[in-house]
Amino acid sequence: MSRVAKNPITIPDNVDLNISENVVIVKGSKGELDFVLPDTISLDVADKIITIKYDEENQQSVALAGTSRSLINNMVIGVSEGFEKKLELIGVGYRAKASGKLLELTLGFSHPVKYQLPDEVEVETPSQTEVVLKSHNKQILGQAAAEIRSFRPPEPYKGKGVRYADEHVKRKEAKKAAGAGA
Repeated sequence: MSRVAKNPITIPDNVDLNISENVVIVKGSKGELDFVLPDTISLDVADKIITIKYDEENQQSVALAGTSRSLINNMVIGVSEGFEKKLELIGVGYRAKASGKLLELTLGFSHPVKYQLPDEVEVETPSQTEVVLKSHNKQILGQAAAEIRSFRPPEPYKGKGVRYADEHVKRKEAKKAAGAGA
């Protein structure tokens, strides 16, 4: 039994859903996404509500049902509202500058780090230490944010580095110098 798959998905008015064979195509104001349904999963669409149909006897079908429901729900949210990830740069001299699809980061290396964003992702830099990524595709957005963070992940002693805005970095205490009597 999949608890996630049992939840119906409500389709907003500004979203168009087409199902041809086992391909789900979702169109909205922010863009268009498609998803290939696994063979053991089917969709039932009635009155702007999607329900997932699957074989409860087949373990693989049960496992894929919740995942498929989440992916389709994220597609519907993405094309209607979009997704956003915020990154913060913590550290002296750490800066970010966006120009088109290129994000230039100064992270304390001998050279600036240039990151080419995927076509689906838009970037804004409200301040020099803030990066806001926006996209209709949650998977590509998360991947881009993770790659930007990987250039300089937050370190545990001073907390310097690139972190997600809602991320809490666990801090460590620096090693104590041995006393004179040691």
